[in-house]
Amino acid sequence: MSEDAPKTAYKRVMLKISGEALMGDQGFGLHPPTVERIAREVQSVHSLGVEICMVIGGGNIFRGLQGSAQGMERTTADYMGMLATVMNALAMQSSLEALGIHTRVISAITMNEVAEPYIRRRAVRHLEKKRVCIFAAGTGNPYFTTDTAATLRANEMSCEAIFKGTKVDGVYDKDPNRFGDARRYDEVSYDDVLAKRLGVMDASAIALARDNNLPIIVFSLDEPGGFRGILAGQGTYTKVQG
Repeated sequence: MSEDAPKTAYKRVMLKISGEALMGDQGFGLHPPTVERIAREVQSVHSLGVEICMVIGGGNIFRGLQGSAQGMERTTADYMGMLATVMNALAMQSSLEALGIHTRVISAITMNEVAEPYIRRRAVRHLEKKRVCIFAAGTGNPYFTTDTAATLRANEMSCEAIFKGTKVDGVYDKDPNRFGDARRYDEVSYDDVLAKRLGVMDASAIALARDNNLPIIVFSLDEPGGFRGILAGQGTYTKVQG
């Protein structure tokens, strides 16, 4: 951490991004330049001395709910989705380590050849050593989304906030891509997110964050420098809390 780096509002955070964020303009899979761009965003925050956890979805490769909707058994489909998140985590690890950032992929499903098993104390120690921890395979259980996994791990790791990187710069009362009069919230309560079905995260994740007073900051991952800017007290975002 350089001496002239701005002071940050948080010392340890969880960054949650969707698998689709890694697709770029493609309709499927991984777009390496996009993965590298997101890795550089993480690097810019890491350089401030912030300890970073990450959870990445798997929807760019396989989405369990879609599989079950097409006749596949839900449990099997969800496990396939978890494996997709491991592939994304390994891609992100590769990009971060190419930038010189020590990174650990920690999987809720044991696969020792490619990732560490999830052991809470070991993961906390990685963070204390300024390694980025990417938590893969969700919670290791079907029927739980990666949003819930991110909230669970953020609580276990004592993160001070969840940063949810999306395609829009916050939470709106309606879809800003379809409605020109959509209004962005600067701050919104957990209960309003649930009652108004604002779609920040699924209900289980919101309830878990609410019960543990864990703020959720929704921002645009497409805005260059957005992640670092918010940590330095700038930028446009919505804060879910209270």
